[in-house]
Amino acid sequence: MSRVFTASVMIAAPIERAWAVLADLERWSGWTPTVTRVTPLDGGAPREGARYRVEQPKLAPAVYTITSWRAPHAFTWVMRSPGIEGVADHTLTVLDGGGCRLELRVEFRGLLAGLVAAMAGTLTQQYIETEASSLKSKAEAQA
Repeated sequence: MSRVFTASVMIAAPIERAWAVLADLERWSGWTPTVTRVTPLDGGAPREGARYRVEQPKLAPAVYTITSWRAPHAFTWVMRSPGIEGVADHTLTVLDGGGCRLELRVEFRGLLAGLVAAMAGTLTQQYIETEASSLKSKAEAQA
């Protein structure tokens, strides 16, 4: 079983500027209220296999492992707990005429996906919408 949540926004800034904000994981708490802290657990720059402890309001801290890192276009990280896997995709696409589109996608998979989606689905949707609009504001302010 799985449950998917999505958010998308157009950003009036070059993809490189939006990526610079998105890829600076440790500074997310400075531009989005949905993240309190992101702590690297392995040191070094973000890359496939790197793990991060993510703290968010109203949620238990979780460890995410980057499974795909394709600068400056996309990255995916995954959180796993017994009975549940959370997959978070972050994708930037260049738009004709300038700017880019940010697409965020969170999928809950596993035996507890339905339960987690029922308990935290509304919050998850609110968080990814807030993250999309916050990243847009931050990238456009720097443009």
